Amino acid sequence: MGESSSAAVDTVFEVSLSFRGKSCKISLSERTTGIELDEIVRSTLFVSDDDNDYANVSLKLLHRGKVLDSSSAMPLFPGGLVSQKPPKIMVMATSKNVQNDISSRKSDPTIRGFDNEKQKIEAAKSNRIEMHWGPGMVQNKNYKFCRFEACTWQSFGHRTGSKTPHAFRAIQLLEKLATDPGVVAIMVERKLVVGTLGEMDPIDDRLMQKKKTEGACLLGYNTNAGGRIDLKLRTDDLQHFLPYEQIASTLIHELSHNWVGEHNALFWGNFAQMRVEYLQKHASLRASGYVVDGKTTATIAGIADHCVEGMRSISNAVIQECSKEMAPHGLSVDLITSAIFDRCRELAAESEKSKDSQRLGRGNVSAGDESAPVNGGLSSRELALAAAERRAKEAKNDAHACDKCGKDGKCSSLDK
Repeated sequence: MGESSSAAVDTVFEVSLSFRGKSCKISLSERTTGIELDEIVRSTLFVSDDDNDYANVSLKLLHRGKVLDSSSAMPLFPGGLVSQKPPKIMVMATSKNVQNDISSRKSDPTIRGFDNEKQKIEAAKSNRIEMHWGPGMVQNKNYKFCRFEACTWQSFGHRTGSKTPHAFRAIQLLEKLATDPGVVAIMVERKLVVGTLGEMDPIDDRLMQKKKTEGACLLGYNTNAGGRIDLKLRTDDLQHFLPYEQIASTLIHELSHNWVGEHNALFWGNFAQMRVEYLQKHASLRASGYVVDGKTTATIAGIADHCVEGMRSISNAVIQECSKEMAPHGLSVDLITSAIFDRCRELAAESEKSKDSQRLGRGNVSAGDESAPVNGGLSSRELALAAAERRAKEAKNDAHACDKCGKDGKCSSLDK
């Protein structure tokens, strides 16, 4: 009695099978399993006296965009299917002979697969990056800028055919900055990782200029201590990019904000040392005879005049630059002059040590190697920062702060 009662309440419903543009109806129940549905479909759609034998095809059954498991011993529709029209099941069938023929074929060597296409794109990207500074001049795999973002035409009305440099060129400029040998040296020396290096929205720049006095202009900002750095790349008329050496200096300025938010003596001491390291790297490449298309990296970076006389010209250039930058904040460059000379002497000593090691066959000793501590276990960079901090505490006029936006944690770089 129990079995007949159970059969009496079993729900039966019609389903429409769609196959090769034709359809037919079959009856299923809420107890129909995947295996049973497979058998029903095969016996309904395929004959057994030719190559389309129902046992010689591979079936795929789809219902509402999902593949039904035709090998399941569990009911496929335990609650039944309620619809005004018969639910549709799409049938896709492939002969096993066709499958075997396809799998036995060899790939056409003249057609690139997806993996080969990806490798080609990566190789093209690598070649594009290396064209700025020559072969092998790329970012360090651990200390680097992870992403690059340029402003699109929505930001400032860019249209195809206008004089505004395209966003692709802005991305290339950001990549050039990230792979600049001097910038790479700073990133490795200080073990820096920046999430995104982006182009500052020119519209934002215009809005910020209205809030500044005496013509101050926003050139970049650092969000969340290196989480993101945005730089002003374009001129005010949006028709050209700013000089490369100016953008590179702004980038180093923003990297210095990773440690110090305010424009005090400690900040400027750290910035000055980073500028010394930047110039020294290009000067050392120039001295080694390294050229790219007949030009030194210092020439490409627009700083060749600062690398002519070695550390003497480097220290003079950094002092002049910092004097100009610190004046609007009411600070004298005398606060950091000794830190600049100290860093120059340290880099010169490291360079000589590297040359001596090479002559003795010990290999290269990279400049700024923190594995060689001095003076009580502190690295040269840590000693320089400590000295700058002491001078900052002794200074009476280091209270001038950098304009910051409290919402986003942004610290702005200002230039007169």
